[in-house]
Amino acid sequence: MTSLSAGNWIPWIAKEAKIYDKHGLDVQLVLLRGSGQTSAAMLGGSIIASPVTLTTMIMADLSGADFVNVAHTVSAVATKLLVRPEIKRVEDLKGKRVGITSLGSLSDFLLKHTFRKYGLDPNRDVTWFMMGTLTERLQGLLAGTVDAAEASYPIDAQGEKKGYKVLLDLRKEVSYPSMSVVTRRKTIVEDRDTIARMVRAHVEGIAFFKQNKEFSMRVLGNQLKLNDREMLENSYEIYKQDFISVPYPITKGLEATYDFIAQTRPEVRSRKPEEFVDNSFISELDKSGFIKRLYEPK
Repeated sequence: MTSLSAGNWIPWIAKEAKIYDKHGLDVQLVLLRGSGQTSAAMLGGSIIASPVTLTTMIMADLSGADFVNVAHTVSAVATKLLVRPEIKRVEDLKGKRVGITSLGSLSDFLLKHTFRKYGLDPNRDVTWFMMGTLTERLQGLLAGTVDAAEASYPIDAQGEKKGYKVLLDLRKEVSYPSMSVVTRRKTIVEDRDTIARMVRAHVEGIAFFKQNKEFSMRVLGNQLKLNDREMLENSYEIYKQDFISVPYPITKGLEATYDFIAQTRPEVRSRKPEEFVDNSFISELDKSGFIKRLYEPK
């Protein structure tokens, strides 16, 4: 996994509810710092699948990698930019320090894309600090290490309670489907059955999450070391809507993704989004009735 955030709720659920076990998988969840480190681990064979940002995945594939998106968990990015209270406008970030997961991560891409919309040069006008976890970024704000930090719920709400304010809601600023489930085409060829089991467990994890509020909140609370009931409930309601029940890989609304990649790899314009996905796993589960049965009354 690329970060400690609610966006990674489903793998935690599938692990704690023993859904991976149910599908014959002995899974170890590993926390890595951002999509860049995760991609390297996947290419090196240390992990078989992970959420990886589309930008990182596509750029790697353009350089000869064989990554492929087999499912999308969330169709939008529920993340925000928290800032010190004296920062009133995006333009006020000029010369300031911004905390993100890592260079090449989703927060890096989204913020740079958005800053350009407001006339900031993200490579010259701000200083980027790599701060892996949501908690580390909030602590960076509190300590004055950074002036702004990317944060998703519930950490953004914690920051607001401490006097910081939301300057940007990236869900509204950028169309960007997130939490893609990525593996290698080589892995699919060599061990399709394992990937199919993993996708089944992932899809069942989404259904289990939507049907088991208390269990799901307990899992998130344990992972984020959070015991604020209100924040956990709000997190649950947000992601209950956001997690896609039939999570086909998304190939629409990728203009921002292509714009970002084309700055350094203009050849991406000649590639169709469908070239980077394999929807066969979700299609099989959908057409077989597996997903529908998950939501039928027990």
